[in-house]
Amino acid sequence: MTTLTVLPSGKTYDATTGATLLKALLDAGEPIAHKCDGKAECGACHLFVQEGRKSLSKIQRTENEKLDSIVGVGSKSRLACQAVLGEEPVTVELLGFV
Repeated sequence: MTTLTVLPSGKTYDATTGATLLKALLDAGEPIAHKCDGKAECGACHLFVQEGRKSLSKIQRTENEKLDSIVGVGSKSRLACQAVLGEEPVTVELLGFV
């Protein structure tokens, strides 16, 4: 288990190591857009990882290609459906496009 903090609410949840950010957020009841069932096709689950980026899985080609097509992407951007939680705590910022 690890902890997942969600901004802007500041709520912290227990999250399962090895789960995607999307699954952890949905399990916690956080509203996050997702349209493609976790296939990195829609980009709706784009969020910013404010802390704990190194604890997440590395960005794979499919995710990187989708991020390249999204407006507003920065160095902290990830797709929640592709980022897998590691052992360290993670803080994410939801962008509010639900």
